[in-house]
Amino acid sequence: MKSNYERHLPHQIPDLHPLFLTWNLKGAMPRHVWRMLQRERRRLKLLPKRVGESSQDRSARHNKILFALADRALDSASEGPMHLRDPAAAKMVEDSIIFGVSERYELYAWCVMSNHVHVLLKPLWELKDITQGIKGYTAHEINTLQNARGRVFWQDESYDHWARDDEEMLRIIHYIENNPVVAGLCALPKDWPWSSARFRDSWPPGQPLIKSTSAFRG
Repeated sequence: MKSNYERHLPHQIPDLHPLFLTWNLKGAMPRHVWRMLQRERRRLKLLPKRVGESSQDRSARHNKILFALADRALDSASEGPMHLRDPAAAKMVEDSIIFGVSERYELYAWCVMSNHVHVLLKPLWELKDITQGIKGYTAHEINTLQNARGRVFWQDESYDHWARDDEEMLRIIHYIENNPVVAGLCALPKDWPWSSARFRDSWPPGQPLIKSTSAFRG
């Protein structure tokens, strides 16, 4: 069974599957990157379908390609908003993500970068309520912290992709936690201070975070 919600884009939210979410800061994606992504989307649509591939699977494959291009652009950005480079702001986002554990969702991984955030979670509340809670609270608190009240902090839309099986889930966890390494910001995933990777000595990948374990704030 799948629930749906719609803002500017339709979102399908399958029950009992972890969701890979990415939130960008408002204005983090330069216009030339948006134009490049649009060109690539048009190019992909013109390609023939793979043998035996459903329309849904084809769309998911294309979205993964476009997401990877967009994420690399965010990682390498030298201009645009970098509000989460501030350690106090990054901590606010991380704390807000962890806050919802157990009641609102099961949490499997996260990483706070300077201009975007990755999260892997299994919703227990409606996804729109989860995202509005995190994004609304952090926007208000960080804008207050940075003396920028009234600033539009987050991009409205987010990327979401649901993990179809345990193997894909583990690949997503690796992708999220390896993001700072790929971006050249640290040597090892556990070295990044705003990532679930630093808890992995006592928190096995694929298991939901339990706040009372030694992994939490380890």
